[in-house]
Amino acid sequence: MTNKSVVQFDGLDRQQKNEQVNSTFLSESPLASNQRKKVVYFGIKYFPSRGGTSRVVENMILQLKNEYDITIYCYKNAQAKNYIEGVNVIQFPEFSFGSFGVFIYYLICFFHLRLFGKYDIIHAHKIDSFLFLNAFTKKSKVIATVHELPYKRDKWNFIAKWFFKINEKQFIKFKGIKTSISKPLSEYYKEQHNLDVEFIQNGINPPTSENSTQIDKFWPKNVPQNTKYVFFAARRIMGTKGLHTMIDAYKRLNYKGNIFVAGEIDNLPSYMKKIQQKSKGLNIYFLGYVHPLTTLLQFVKQSYYFVFPSETEGMSIMLLEVASMGKPIIASDIPENKQIFSDSEVLYFENKNSFDLQKKIEWAENNKMDFMNVGKSAQKKVLEDYTWDKIVNKYRELYNQ
Repeated sequence: MTNKSVVQFDGLDRQQKNEQVNSTFLSESPLASNQRKKVVYFGIKYFPSRGGTSRVVENMILQLKNEYDITIYCYKNAQAKNYIEGVNVIQFPEFSFGSFGVFIYYLICFFHLRLFGKYDIIHAHKIDSFLFLNAFTKKSKVIATVHELPYKRDKWNFIAKWFFKINEKQFIKFKGIKTSISKPLSEYYKEQHNLDVEFIQNGINPPTSENSTQIDKFWPKNVPQNTKYVFFAARRIMGTKGLHTMIDAYKRLNYKGNIFVAGEIDNLPSYMKKIQQKSKGLNIYFLGYVHPLTTLLQFVKQSYYFVFPSETEGMSIMLLEVASMGKPIIASDIPENKQIFSDSEVLYFENKNSFDLQKKIEWAENNKMDFMNVGKSAQKKVLEDYTWDKIVNKYRELYNQ
């Protein structure tokens, strides 16, 4: 009987073993809080999340908060302290000095953690914060997760890009555990630096039936509430998000429908001036940064379809969230997008090519039922393979090693 039991357990794959052990551990022997491992998240600015990296960490915390004592560093926010029950929040002011202000914030967080922090695990996120990785290893086990190469973004000046590359060198020399949310990025580090960076994909929490009550706050004036529209959204609107490519395609089509654009518009004034010039003649409405997530997803739900012309990404949470709503997507064919969805799940166009995007828009407009089915295929993929209750097992395994 005993031997048979052992054989059955050994036949399980690693994920099944982890799930069995964790399930037994949580249901039968819950540890007191003073016996749990202490985990701190470093490199995060916004809590509650405002998208991107902060949403990745927020989703991780929601899955892990009952197993670990969790602390997060973030910008000062009236909602932060009580946002997720049981999470310890350490807040510092946001300094309005651009990228230098972000560095000051990380520096203060670093000294606070070094002087007062007592953690089993420090989980650092984003190249922006990696200057301190090797100093952290003197205190705790450290995991570093890279999300993208920020020096590819047009929003940063040459000094900021130089600083990011210095931080990246610290990541390359770092002796702890390295992970990436992007498979192409993991492959890049292997090919260019012979560096093993474990790929752990991004994910979403399945959408709920909760109806947002804040959509009126962002809805354009003089546009009826039942209006349909094409939707574009980003955390910040900048050149590498590809909005100019999208506008060029719709201008060439002489598009008469409505286009809603969500995202912060004050990061690059010169780029927004260019966008506003290009968009003359289109029914385009700039909504600003739409939040919370339930409100953003309400806009997605009410749209015809979503256009995602981004020129560079890590692994876009926005793309996964839109797909989870079942809305069809037209997206750039960058490797970071194609690592998630096949050609039968997203309608791809050649990156930066407004003429190819124009062709794909025409097809979508003329084949609406087929295009809707493409969206349903993407939704099925996300809900089966990209939910945090599955993905978090990989982080749990690293924490429990």
